[in-house]
Amino acid sequence: MPNIVSSGLALLAALWACELVAAPSVSTLALPNGCEIARDITHIPRVAAGTAPAFPPMQLEIRTPVAPTAFRAGGYRYLVYELQLSNYSDGPLPVTGIDVLASADAEDRALLTLSGPRLYDRLSPIGGGKIDHEHPLEAGRSVTAYLCVAFAHDARVPARLRHRVLLSGVAATGPTVVVGHHPVRVLASPVQGAHWIADNALALDRHHRPGLFVAGGSAQISRRYAIDWKRRIEGEFQSGDPLDVRSYHAYAQPVYAVADATVVRARDGLPDNVPRTPAGFTPAVPLSMETLAGNTVVLDLGGGQFAHYAHLQPRSVSVQAGQRVRRGQPLGRIGNSGDARWPHLHFQVSTGADIMDSEGLPFAIERFGAKDGAGGWTDRAREFPLGDGELRF
Repeated sequence: MPNIVSSGLALLAALWACELVAAPSVSTLALPNGCEIARDITHIPRVAAGTAPAFPPMQLEIRTPVAPTAFRAGGYRYLVYELQLSNYSDGPLPVTGIDVLASADAEDRALLTLSGPRLYDRLSPIGGGKIDHEHPLEAGRSVTAYLCVAFAHDARVPARLRHRVLLSGVAATGPTVVVGHHPVRVLASPVQGAHWIADNALALDRHHRPGLFVAGGSAQISRRYAIDWKRRIEGEFQSGDPLDVRSYHAYAQPVYAVADATVVRARDGLPDNVPRTPAGFTPAVPLSMETLAGNTVVLDLGGGQFAHYAHLQPRSVSVQAGQRVRRGQPLGRIGNSGDARWPHLHFQVSTGADIMDSEGLPFAIERFGAKDGAGGWTDRAREFPLGDGELRF
């Protein structure tokens, strides 16, 4: 019997090697909404230590629920993650700034400083409301800060981060966050051909990225890196009757296994919804945690990572639980089942087989073409697909 520990370490080493040897593309695509370019750590001064810590310390918890892993996208390397800020004091705390710090030995260097609208647009209080210069974080309340830091292709991504929250003249510093817990899987594309749009990916003004949701008793963002794959031809997602799923360019397009894997879930038989129009939307079956994803396939990629395919066409799923599939093998076709307003493929990689009770993980597509804002095409390799521009595989 082979040594399981050694085999596992060898697998992780191979996955990391695939990521490290990938040559970064120097042609850059627009940053998603909510992302900013970090300063180059090698060219910024050390952050001054400041005065001795206050006693008692500021009663603000600064927690990173899921440590980020660096991945390539659009010619940059990204760190995408959240800070959970909780006020344990007996009074309001005015949040005026957040510094993202690169932590190395006894030195901290400020990669990014957020204040004013650039900060407040990234803050989402638990339970609603807002945090800004007129609305402090009240006692007993929490707020999520959604962070997305982009590094130029030749800039060094730090191995450790810290965060300093400015509270109107005083500061609270959070614990060290270690970058890179999860290897970034390099996958085949789940769709093939041209005219594809990677919709709702990473941007803070779309519903996936800030999709904090309690499932299994934990607040998680399973859709942190989720993509809604849609097809747009000559500027339109559909041609014909908007109430007919068959008029949408993505409908009935085949979807493929992104890697050699084991099917852990396969569901079929749920009907397509009538697409959403200005008249409204009513799902074909009542929505529940069981029907949310519609007809679906979930692949176990190994290493605690799972690929999810949701909203598939009824009677199109061609695999079953327990089956081994090969990279590029057809799994089903795009439909409009479950919580889907338009025909599309919802695809994500996460830490569990449940589409909501898991944490979203970054991934990369081995090779694809991307159209830039000027209409030209660039070849991308081992990147996460970004933006509203057309992609081809």
